[in-house]
Parts: sequence; structure tokens; C-alpha cells
Amino acid sequence: MEVSTLVWLTTDAGRALLETAATIHVEAGGDPVRAATAVRRVEPDAERAAAASTQVELRGRAVAKFGELAPHMFFTPDALEQATRLRVAEHRAARLVAAQVGSIIDLGCGIGGDLIAFARAGLTTAGVDLDPVRVAVARANLAALGLPGAVEVADVEAIDTQAFGAAFADPARRGARGRVFDVDGWTPPWTFVLGLLAGRGVVKVAPGISHDVIPDGVEAEWVSEGGDVKEAVLWARALATTDRRATVIGTGGLATITDEDDPYDGQPRPVREMGAFLYEPDGAVIRAGLVTAVAAGVGGGLLDEHIAYVTSDSPFQTPFARSYRVLEEVPYREKQLKAALRDRSVGSLTIKKRGVEIVPEQLRKRLDLRGDNTTTLVLTRVAGVGRAYLVEPLA
Repeated sequence: MEVSTLVWLTTDAGRALLETAATIHVEAGGDPVRAATAVRRVEPDAERAAAASTQVELRGRAVAKFGELAPHMFFTPDALEQATRLRVAEHRAARLVAAQVGSIIDLGCGIGGDLIAFARAGLTTAGVDLDPVRVAVARANLAALGLPGAVEVADVEAIDTQAFGAAFADPARRGARGRVFDVDGWTPPWTFVLGLLAGRGVVKVAPGISHDVIPDGVEAEWVSEGGDVKEAVLWARALATTDRRATVIGTGGLATITDEDDPYDGQPRPVREMGAFLYEPDGAVIRAGLVTAVAAGVGGGLLDEHIAYVTSDSPFQTPFARSYRVLEEVPYREKQLKAALRDRSVGSLTIKKRGVEIVPEQLRKRLDLRGDNTTTLVLTRVAGVGRAYLVEPLA
């Protein structure tokens, strides 16, 4: 999409075409080819018609990330994929407000997903990006939502961030061959990230980042939403409040746990036999290395010091783990397990596993399930030995 086409879409005529295109897409029953053809009959300019159809499709996809804001926003396909989910961005903005930074610059702002959250939180907001189209989209999004903020085309490495209360960056971690896992291959590079973290920087990084590369004094926060780990964020020493943090965003709101909640941090890990209840820690908790903090919270221990399953003798509801009641232990060996499931008339089986070399889909086929009952099977190691349990989720 050309910048001139995007600008036209923000005019009265462009907005009218977008409304018409949205109606056409609904009437087309989700058929993009049929809808695009119909829009082309309405708008004689092929580029404008194609851009309107694309925006309607992208807005539909963007609802999962931006909720009720999506129908008013503008996107490009790749930038939408890379954009931060609104609830995650709002959490980051709230932390910056609490830190009283006042103003922030987004270095590599893309289509403005984080800018929107910063501005909605009341921060004085500016953004830069090398891509003129993304800059134009970010400007259009702020304007469409009635939010203040300046966005310019610029090289992030040439920006003096000293005039801002904080600087946010989300380095590109994709190259011509796909994802780049080596921090030295990011754009901007790791040396630039380290410079930000020596000041008042906040840097979004891959969830799989090694703890070993995180500088001393920098807080690493892993964030999940709806049970999926979305990102890790590094908070500069000047903004850090702890060393490691896991933040879980769910239907019940937001919860956070830190290394200060872990009495076993730096101590031998508590290992014990399976109790009456099993807890499956959230991915953010696991990435942050805070599984033993969850164990302490439920008055339990680990089944194996190298596996992220927690068990206790008491039921707990915690935002940091899925909770299960342990029904019974069943044979671990496949032949005997198959017979045990047949005896229990299990026809539908959810398989969970950690620490064992099993492919659930393949195992489920080999078990040849028959019956009307539904259950959950957990396959794991207890003190290094393979074990199997039937469990049920706690209400």
C-alpha cells in the first residue's frame, strides 16, 4: 500500500469506501475474492479498492489483538502480525506511568500498537520508524482514535533519547531466513539494546531469551495472555523493581509473581511424590524460572527438580498455574496403559506430558480408545522415573 493511498483512506471519501467494503465483506459471507470483486465495482480506482478490501480483512483479524479499537484502525499484514496485543501493551504503559516517566519514545514503532497504549495511559508519546508506510499507518491510527502523539521517519540508532523519560524498543528478530535467535543478529543490534538498558530503556525481546545474556540489575519480565507467552521485556536498572517477574493476563485480570515470592530462590528445589493435586505452571512462570514460587504458594513441591510440574495435598486456585485433582495412577507402559483405559471406557483423552519423549497425537492413535468417558492423562517423570496419572481440572 502506498502512503498516498493510506492518506486517501483517511478522508471522508476513503472512510465511506471502507464502510461500504465492510458491508460487502459481510454480505460475501467471508469470501475475500467475491468481496474484493464487489468492492472493485464500487470504486473504479483499483489500488484504492484493493486497499479498502485489505483493510477490512485486516481489521477483522486485528480484533483478537486490539478488541473494539480494531474497526477504527489501519494495518499492514506483517506489522499486524508483529504488533503487541493491546492488553499487554496497556500493562507496560501502566508500569511506565507508575514509574512516573512522563514521556516516552517508541524506537521502531511499527503501526503504533504500543504508541496507542502509551497515549491512552496519559504519557507524552513519540515514535520513529524507518518504514514510511508504517509511520503513516501509526499517524493514522493515533488520529483515528483521537490520541496525541508525534511519529516521524528516522533511524532509531540516530535518535537522542535523553529528552524523554523512557525509551521503548522492540528489535526486529527476523531476517531473510526466518527468526534470528542470536541477539547479535537483531536490528538494532544487542549493543544498542545494552545502551538503552544502561539508561531508562524498556526493551521487548523474544520469550526464549537466555537468562545468561541479561545484564545484572536489569529486570526480566515474561508476559502471557490467555495462557500463551507473548513476550519478554527487559527493564533498565533505573526502572527495575525486581530481578525476574512473570505477569499473567487472563479473563480474571492481571497477576504478577517475582523472584521475591520464591523462598527457594538459590536454594535446593523441593521435590516430593505426587500428592492429591497437580499444578501446571503458566508458560511465563516457567520462562521466568519461578516454578518453585508457585510450589511455595500452593504449599507443595516439584515432582522432579528438572520438570515444571507442581504437586500438593491441598486444592488451590492460582492464576499462575492450571489446577487438577489427581484421580489415580495408571500404568506408564503403553500396553498396560491401553488396557487400563479400555477398562475405564475412555473414548476421549487429553494427553499432557513433560519430561518424556512422547508425541501425544501418535500415542492417542496407538491407544485405540473406545468408550463414552472423557479424561486427562498426565505423563511425566517423578524423581527421574516415568509415571502416568489420570487427572481432572478443578472447577
